[in-house]
Amino acid sequence: MKTVIKLILIYYLLQIFGSLVAAPCVMVYEFATTGTLDVTAASTEVIIPAMLLGFVFITIYLWKNGYLVDDGRIYAFTPYSQLGWGLLAGVSGICLTDALMSQLTFLPDLMKQTFDTLQSGWVGILCIALIGPVLEEFVFRRAVMKALLQKYSPAVSILISGLLFGVVHLNPAQIVSASLMGFLLAWIYWHTRSLIPCILIHVLNNSLSVYLSLNYPEVETTAELLGNSVLIGEAVLALALFLLSVKKLSVTKHTTNIEA
Repeated sequence: MKTVIKLILIYYLLQIFGSLVAAPCVMVYEFATTGTLDVTAASTEVIIPAMLLGFVFITIYLWKNGYLVDDGRIYAFTPYSQLGWGLLAGVSGICLTDALMSQLTFLPDLMKQTFDTLQSGWVGILCIALIGPVLEEFVFRRAVMKALLQKYSPAVSILISGLLFGVVHLNPAQIVSASLMGFLLAWIYWHTRSLIPCILIHVLNNSLSVYLSLNYPEVETTAELLGNSVLIGEAVLALALFLLSVKKLSVTKHTTNIEA
């Protein structure tokens, strides 16, 4: 567990370090181009470079500690049957989680302004929809799960990693959905022995969120967009597909060992 706590702390600290490095650079750039120093404007402009630098530092750490090294499974494509059922479980899980969150509108979204800023340009969108999901999968499904599985059973490891994935978001509006998706992604990783389906599902989830936010900025939930009756029908179908895909994926065979 010490290794897991260390990984989470490093994950936070490297993001903070990214902000500390980016802030003075942005201020110098703003002063050089405008001749003034607007602290409020600089605090907004620093969000994207700070996130990018944080991602760079996290990538360097993962690389130096062997988490990005190909060991024959993390980059490997799973058999088509496993990949297909895993993706179906992920997509149906996204729909079910979204339906649930449509009913939990009382949870405050403390990161709304930050996400709006990130989504104002392509670099920020790439951070949310692609770069962030890939790195989070390496941190939480690759590094954290590997550490947990060395001490705990698969069920306990999946539970802890999912909870950690939710809590580290530090945003009430995301903690529940991130935890649920964390459980599912950890379970899929355990059964497929590959990060590929987890990365694809995570990218899809974040990309869909960005798409809806940009194209329907006035809509807060999917229930508002589709209507409750359509949302209920979608949830029922998603639940049936989710149960089917989980059952099918549970009985598929895997030949590699995450703990090895």
